[in-house]
Amino acid sequence: MPLVNRIRPKIGDVIEIPTVSGLAYAHYTHKHTHPPKYGALLNILPGIHKSRPNDFSKVVLQKPQFITFFPLNAACNRGIVNIVASEEIPEHAQAFPTFRSCIKSTNGNGPWWLWDGKTEWQVGKLERGMESLPLRGILNDKLLVERIISGWHHELDI
Repeated sequence: MPLVNRIRPKIGDVIEIPTVSGLAYAHYTHKHTHPPKYGALLNILPGIHKSRPNDFSKVVLQKPQFITFFPLNAACNRGIVNIVASEEIPEHAQAFPTFRSCIKSTNGNGPWWLWDGKTEWQVGKLERGMESLPLRGILNDKLLVERIISGWHHELDI
């Protein structure tokens, strides 16, 4: 789809995130509105680019580096990030993901919980494969950029 330049984000928008290493990109796939409201869900796409690609249709097909909630409206209004394109949501990203969370204690991680955007349930310990589920939470712009640059992904936080 053609490149765009607007401030109000819409589902399907490709978000440009400036970093000290170059340009990173995210795809806005969902808006969580069920109380409590988490807002914009971004698939953070892998790779840092020296310049803006002319076509994002293949970029958004990549498996995300990680998935996170982010205050997208505020970041767009402040010019922290830019909307640069709009692309169809790929099939692998159309369903709302299941998230994981836990209580961290001095003895390590407490019981794990899963959440599908509406319902939360306790699973105790993570089973094999659950470490790749995204972490529930909202990142600010500083932590978002830090995680992008460091190559962070969900499996690193167990």
